[in-house]
Amino acid sequence: MKKSNLKSRREFLKASALVSVAFSLPAFNILKKSELADEVIGHGDFRYKVHKTWGSLDPVKTPVKNCHEMVMDKKGRLLMITDETKNNIIIYDQSGKLITTWGHEFPGGHGLTLFDEGGEEVLFICDPDTGRVVKTTLDGKILLELPNPKNIGVYESSQSFKPTETAIAPNGDIYVADGYGSQYVLQFSPKGEFMRKFGGPGDADDNFSTVHGVAIDQRDKQNIKLLCTSRAHNAFKYFTLDGKYLSTIFLPGAYVCRPVFDEGNIYSGVCWSRLRYLNQTNNSGFVTILNNKNMVVSNPGGTQPVYKDGALQLIVQDKPVFNHCHDVCVDNNKNLYVCQWNANKTYPVKLERV
Repeated sequence: MKKSNLKSRREFLKASALVSVAFSLPAFNILKKSELADEVIGHGDFRYKVHKTWGSLDPVKTPVKNCHEMVMDKKGRLLMITDETKNNIIIYDQSGKLITTWGHEFPGGHGLTLFDEGGEEVLFICDPDTGRVVKTTLDGKILLELPNPKNIGVYESSQSFKPTETAIAPNGDIYVADGYGSQYVLQFSPKGEFMRKFGGPGDADDNFSTVHGVAIDQRDKQNIKLLCTSRAHNAFKYFTLDGKYLSTIFLPGAYVCRPVFDEGNIYSGVCWSRLRYLNQTNNSGFVTILNNKNMVVSNPGGTQPVYKDGALQLIVQDKPVFNHCHDVCVDNNKNLYVCQWNANKTYPVKLERV
């Protein structure tokens, strides 16, 4: 055989071997995020087209560090909190256009909760870096600041209070998740008076391991409950409004952030996925969606949910669409807006419902 033919054959075999190896590797090792820009992700009735640049702004004029959480007000505006003190609150319209910004005093700007207070919408902001929980108007005027637990004899040290999220009950009671601190949920009156704390660190049913988020489940008006994240447990945990443990929703493989209620469903960002050796894996994550029976029905960016004998099987990242999904906001058309943590200062991603 001629040398030229031998060389061609060797090159062909080498190329074939590389293709074979590539197709044998897990998807998260060989796919580039740019290849997924127009891909539809999700399952069943909850499938979405990815718009990665929807919220992109000029990073010189309107920078972000981590896009932590987002809410939508009655006007349909999307308000997002970041830990960039040049503009802690960024307000978008639904086309992704910047409306305005405000806020310079929250170096750890993290939790953002919207509450309709008798027809007037207000925000509750958590900053774990400074230990502050404040209530503001939509344009940033501070209306109330909760006391640090150390100053009212609830904690021994002010440094152990690192609040990550709030939830507001229909009567105005304020629940604060101390997700990066002492692992308690603290309950305050509408005026900011301390009422009780519950939870604490540990692996018992009524304990938390990273109580990152908290929300009010009002789907059954006769049985309103508190739903708390226990992220390192891969779980949501139900409590009564006076802090008694009720039950757990186990989500194996999903390091969930706060639960977000929209009509009958729960949405949550999954900040990490269990990939290599089922360890918590960096630069992973997806979105998970639960129906009104608290069963996972879709995992945009993750594997299809499977139940066996009523138990959810392991769910993990399927495609590297996201880095670390930190929050999900749902608009009136059921499109999703995903905020990411530790994602190279990227802006929110829009998932268009299809």
